[in-house]
Parts: sequence; C-alpha cells; structure tokens
Amino acid sequence: MIKLDIFSDPICPWCYIGKTRLDRALEQRPDHPFTIEWHPFQLNPDMPREGMDRRAYLEAKFGGKDGAVRAYMPVVEHAEQAGLKIDFEAIQRTPNTLDAHRLIHWAGIEGRQTFVVSALFRAYFIEGRDIGDHEVLADIADSAEMDAGVIQRLLASDADVQNIRDRDAAAREMGINSVPTFIVNRQHAVPGAQPTELWLKVMDEISEQVQQGD
Repeated sequence: MIKLDIFSDPICPWCYIGKTRLDRALEQRPDHPFTIEWHPFQLNPDMPREGMDRRAYLEAKFGGKDGAVRAYMPVVEHAEQAGLKIDFEAIQRTPNTLDAHRLIHWAGIEGRQTFVVSALFRAYFIEGRDIGDHEVLADIADSAEMDAGVIQRLLASDADVQNIRDRDAAAREMGINSVPTFIVNRQHAVPGAQPTELWLKVMDEISEQVQQGD
C-alpha cells in the first residue's frame, strides 16, 4: 500500500471539492493502492475559539462584500462542475476548527477518519452547522459510531490541543501554505483540488510500477 497524506481544513471549500474529486477516482479504482491519513492545517489559526459571524469574517478578509463575492465565484463554479451543492447562505458562523481537527484525530485512532471528514464537510457546507460547537461535533462522532459521551468529555478538556497545534506548525515548516495538499508516498506533494483524471493517472502509474516490481 502507498501512503496518501492529506492536509486539509474542514471549512476549506477547495478541500471539499478536492476530496470529492479524489473520491470519484477511488470509486473507479476499487483496488487502489492508497492508505489515507488526514492531517490538520487551520486556515484561520488565530480565529477566536468561539468563531465569528461569517459575513463579518469574509468582509474583513476580502475587503468588503464585493471582494468576498469575487473570491468565492471560482469556488461556486468548480463546486457546480463537481456536482456539489454548497449552501453558503446557510453558513452563519466561521468556526475555529481546532476542535474539529481534534475529532478527526480521534476518529483516526478508531479507523473512522475519512467518514468523519466527510461528515464535517457535509455538516458545514450543506447543512450550515457550526462545526466549532461541541454538540455538533459529538453528534458527528455518534454518526460515525464513536462514543459521543467520551468525545464530549475530551472536547471539554485540553486533550490533544497541543498535538494539533504542533502538527499544524510542522506542516507549515514543511512548506505547506495552502490546502488541500496531498503527499504521495511521503515524497511527492500534490497541491490543490486536482481533477479526478489526475488521480486516476497517478493510481494507474503506481499500479504499473508495482507490477513491474513483481
């Protein structure tokens, strides 16, 4: 098996689009060689822990409403091309994603990581839920057959907070400055929401190399 490390943030629309395109490639290659692990990268590491009003956040980041609209036009276009419905109007708050990353980390321990990542994207981009809220995160954990009570207690503590911050910092030290970033076999970095066709080509090339090695 080949390791595929994915650096992502669950409020990043390009990460959602990139995962969808990768998923479609994986569906077409059910015998794909990848073992997938998700890693933390916060788009807004300085966001207050309680998050903030989304409109205020976007207008501050992009210099007003018009700037925010222009910045998100390519996102909407590519999401539609990928067949994704993103309900930006439903999103009221931009959360701090530290706790969502903690949940992804714990899901990885239980072998439920990709399921939880998918559920976080769905909760945020389709359902407009606040994925910085501990109740929402516990509900997502429950849907992944994790113990919601245990997750609630962990979220109420500082468990793995420093772990996530250290791994985020390590990613930046590696040179990762945007997400999604995919690292194939611990050596080849593939940045951005790559098309399904590229992933099919990568998987076919890996399979061919493995067969030649045999």
